[in-house]
Amino acid sequence: MLTSIATVSISGTLESKLQAVAASGFDGVEIFENDLLAFPGSAAEVGRMIADLGLTCTLFQPFRDFEGLPDDLRARALDRAERKFDVMQDLGTDLLLVCSSVAPAASGDHGRIVDDFRALGDRAARRGLRIGYEALAWGRHVWDHRQAWEIVRRVGHPAIGLILDSFHSLVREIPIETISDIDPAKIFIVQLADAPWLQMDYLSWSRHFRNMPGQGDIPVRKFVSALLDIGYRGPLSLEIFNDRFRAMPASVVALDGFRALRLSVDEGARAIGIEVPPALPPRVRCRGFEFLEFAVSDQEQQDFSAMLATLGFAETGRHRSKAVTRWQQGRINIVLNADPDGFAHSYNVVHGPGLCAMCLRVDDVAGAVERARGLAIHAFEGRIGRGEMPVQAIRDEGGGLLYLVGDGDQDEMWNRDFAPVATALSSSGAGLIDVDHVAYAMRDQEIPTWVLAYFAFFDVEKKVGGEVPDPLGLVQTQPVESPDRAFRLLLSGSSGPDTLSSRLLQRYWGAGVQYVSLRTGDIFAAAERLRALGTEMLPIPANYYDDLEVRFALDPALVARLAVHDILYDRDDRGEYFQLATRAFGKRFFFEIVERRGGYDEYGAANEVIRLAAQSRFKDEPEI
Repeated sequence: MLTSIATVSISGTLESKLQAVAASGFDGVEIFENDLLAFPGSAAEVGRMIADLGLTCTLFQPFRDFEGLPDDLRARALDRAERKFDVMQDLGTDLLLVCSSVAPAASGDHGRIVDDFRALGDRAARRGLRIGYEALAWGRHVWDHRQAWEIVRRVGHPAIGLILDSFHSLVREIPIETISDIDPAKIFIVQLADAPWLQMDYLSWSRHFRNMPGQGDIPVRKFVSALLDIGYRGPLSLEIFNDRFRAMPASVVALDGFRALRLSVDEGARAIGIEVPPALPPRVRCRGFEFLEFAVSDQEQQDFSAMLATLGFAETGRHRSKAVTRWQQGRINIVLNADPDGFAHSYNVVHGPGLCAMCLRVDDVAGAVERARGLAIHAFEGRIGRGEMPVQAIRDEGGGLLYLVGDGDQDEMWNRDFAPVATALSSSGAGLIDVDHVAYAMRDQEIPTWVLAYFAFFDVEKKVGGEVPDPLGLVQTQPVESPDRAFRLLLSGSSGPDTLSSRLLQRYWGAGVQYVSLRTGDIFAAAERLRALGTEMLPIPANYYDDLEVRFALDPALVARLAVHDILYDRDDRGEYFQLATRAFGKRFFFEIVERRGGYDEYGAANEVIRLAAQSRFKDEPEI
């Protein structure tokens, strides 16, 4: 199916929009009239640019307030249409979008509207052009695709067809099954847009709050499934009006759109058991974190190694050809990369010390690579030493790497790439078992991009996000999790310049890992062991524990134990959550130790305000 996006969906000049659309992998582009009016050259020049970029101009839009007008205004509307036809031919498109009228003078008489479109169809056909009729959700008389389809059907003209827009249909809650009544051959193009459910007028909702399919609440996937089910295989285009998107780089939004469109077709087809070329392999099933790789300098490697030792980790391997060490505890592997060549060094030069890569265990590496290619996720190839195991890698949204190793192939990777270090692992270390989750900080407007990329590629679920009050601003949070919770990410961002997440961005010069959460089976034993090892923990105020005892009706003895070890506590109807945090390494990232009891499946959101306030007290102190 031909993919397209409207120029109104992205920011910048018309030239930069077209370049971003082409670079993102789209087949075509809709030209929005305002973009053309603001362009200093001719429509023919725009048409040549579109062709030179390898794109198709899928339509020109919008043509407003055409149908149902009194005779004098009708004649003027037909003359206006002829001028639009001239522009269309210069652009190289044969399709004009006519949206249902909102003009006060327009009549709702369907007989008159049918006559108007027959006249318009005759004029268009003489020039080899077509007209697509779209029902606006706020149309004066026609606001339902069933009405628009009935008009198109009655017109019965080969140059007159229907344009469907998921936003207009779904926010009106028009039954999706009514699509089955439409002849797919008469659908000239389909526009897709998602949106959050809001209580507001349809026009404002549409002009400011549309987003990419999968980023909102309306059932776009079911809409696509219904279209595929009736045999529609025509163009799919994105028409997104969103204030936030207009403030973001065109390249980012266009790539988001391409991935959202591919995902919509993929998920829509799978839902009804069909395959629509070019098909994608299934979303990637992630079985967990195999290792976390930190980019460090020589001095930072020494300092970080000392910190890991206080967390109960032991150095167990050294890379056979690079200045890279492996640290282990339980099923946790942390890799410190101080090699002077390669990706980690470049990452460290730009961002400073930080998590530059994660290795994830997946079911099907070859399928994952193919899906990444289909979603325009860039592959990465690093230097491989003689006898070492090639490991596939892709870029994440923050410029880091995601290594993909087959679940079951990880031992071969470690044995081939690392020489063992002759130091015995402690039987328990500090009792840390596995990686619970990794928390990233980014600009708040970047969160939807990250969520879309992970959701399109991995078999993950998007939980409901939230808001956390930092002492210096509000922080948005969004969890992303695999169905079995073996892979969890917590994304956070803030528009406030002085929040902890924003200060981290300034230090990283971009998005980066804020903390790594490590799971234990006994939080109190782990706390005692960490204290004995000399881990510097984040102190929590006594007032927190006074409130905790009352809020949850806890045993005072339990509260006293929590307070002694600076452990935060949360509980819901499924279980309990215990967490404690280390001081930050270089005022960048820290480690969190957590224990989950029962079926607790959240992240201790109620405690975030306490942790952030505790950390803010150290923001002006020298680095540790």
